Amino acid sequence: MTMLDDQVVLITGAGRGVGAAIAKLFALQGATIAANDITPINLDKVVESIAATGAHAKSYVHDISKKMPVQALINAIINDWGRLDIVINAASVNPKSDILSLDAWDWQRALDVNLTGTFLVTQSAGRIMQGREGGTIINIAANYSSDHKAAYITSKTGIIGLTQESARELKPYNIRINAICSGCVVNTGELSNNSAQVQEALSQAALFLCSQEASQISGQIIDINDQDSWHTYTQ
Repeated sequence: MTMLDDQVVLITGAGRGVGAAIAKLFALQGATIAANDITPINLDKVVESIAATGAHAKSYVHDISKKMPVQALINAIINDWGRLDIVINAASVNPKSDILSLDAWDWQRALDVNLTGTFLVTQSAGRIMQGREGGTIINIAANYSSDHKAAYITSKTGIIGLTQESARELKPYNIRINAICSGCVVNTGELSNNSAQVQEALSQAALFLCSQEASQISGQIIDINDQDSWHTYTQ
């Protein structure tokens, strides 16, 4: 018996990067994967690779930055699988421009996807979990600064506050909410979120937070400083 048997897991941003890595790891642990992204091209490849292992997975193409598509996404998952146990908010956009050149549309898009999207998915999923046995939500955040990433960092650090407040409010419903910060800095310099090492560290941290061993952990911010060490920050 594997760790996530019979668990239905929604992963946003599952078509690439950290979201895809978490989807594949969780599928190996027995989870049913509801894989979400805004375009089907890469998403379908991820789902096909998961299905090839014998695990259950399905693509859900919805824009999580808008309320109605998010509600449609959650409704579709409940219609297909009858439950929703875990949510991984991994969808993100990262416009790379210094603050003097950053276009207002790119700034707003980063806020809409990274922060508002996390809020909307948490809210809609939380309403489902509230009426059941609870659930687990994990947000991919960031707490580091970097050149030409003002929109990304602003939106991702906002997720930290959202995580802590939503964990406090939803605790009575047995809904645990934690965040993993994706900043990864080692002696050789900063590694991007697309680094295999970072993806592995984030995926393993997410898996731990969904395990029975983490059943009393909520409202925590897990900082992945490197692939071997995690630091937690309490409220």
